[in-house]
Amino acid sequence: MKIAIAGKGGVGKTFVSATLSRLLARDGYEVLAVDADPNLNLGYSLGIGYDEANSITPLSDNNELVKEKTGVAPEEALGNMFNMNPRVNDIVDRFAVNAPDDVKLLVMGTVKGGGSGCMCGANALLRVLLQHMLIQRGEVLIMDMVAGLEHLGRGTARRMDAMLVVIEPRMKSVDTVRRILRMADEIEVETVLAVGNKVLRPKDEAFVREKMAELGVPVISIIPYDQIVADADMEGVPVIDYNEDAPAVQAVKDLEQYLVNRYKP
Repeated sequence: MKIAIAGKGGVGKTFVSATLSRLLARDGYEVLAVDADPNLNLGYSLGIGYDEANSITPLSDNNELVKEKTGVAPEEALGNMFNMNPRVNDIVDRFAVNAPDDVKLLVMGTVKGGGSGCMCGANALLRVLLQHMLIQRGEVLIMDMVAGLEHLGRGTARRMDAMLVVIEPRMKSVDTVRRILRMADEIEVETVLAVGNKVLRPKDEAFVREKMAELGVPVISIIPYDQIVADADMEGVPVIDYNEDAPAVQAVKDLEQYLVNRYKP
C-alpha cells in the first residue's frame, strides 16, 4: 500500500501521516514513513526526540550522498554530466531512522525549484529513489509531501495507490486542493481521496463534503476538531502517545481500516 498525503500547510496532513503510520505499524505492517515536506516535521510527529530529529540531514541536502550516487557534487553540477539513473537500493537501509512502533522514517527533503541547475543531480536522486520505494520495496509507504507534488513524475505517480488530500473547512484549503488536482491530472495520479480535518460543526462537515463533491473528490474520512491534538502539541508529544483514545486518533483509526480494506497490504 503506497499512499501520499498532501494539502495546504497547517491543515494537519503531518498529524494524519504520523498517526496513520503508527497505527499501521501497531497492526503488524512494516511501515516506511517518508518526509517530503520542506518543513520536516514528520519526525517529531512520529515521536522521535527533538535532538535526534533535528540532527537528520535531508537526503536532498546530503551533498556527499548526491556526489556518491550521481558522480557530481551539487556545487559542480552546472555544466557537467551526471548520472540520471543512480543506484538507490541501499539508501533506505542506510539512512532510515527508527521511530516508535518500529516505523522507519526517511527524511527525503524536497525537490528544489526550477532554474537552479546545481540541484539537478539531487532532484534526479530523489525521483529515482521514490520510484524505487514505490515499485521495488515491500513496506507500506506513507509519504507526507508538499502540496506542489514536485517529486512525482508521470510514471511514478501511477504507481501510487492513492493520494489523500487533507482539507479543513476553509476556502483557502479548497483552493489548494484545486491546485493539487490540476497537477495530479497532469502527472496521471489515478486516485485522489479527501480527508476532512478540524471539523467542529455539522456546517463544517457539510462544507467539506459540498466542496469536494463539486471537485469530484470522494470524502473518505472526517476527523473532528480535537483540543487534545493542540494539548499534545504543547507538550511536544505525539497525539497517539498523549491520548490514544482521542477522537481525532480514533477517526484516523477508522481511516486506516478503510485503506486496509481497500488496498489489503
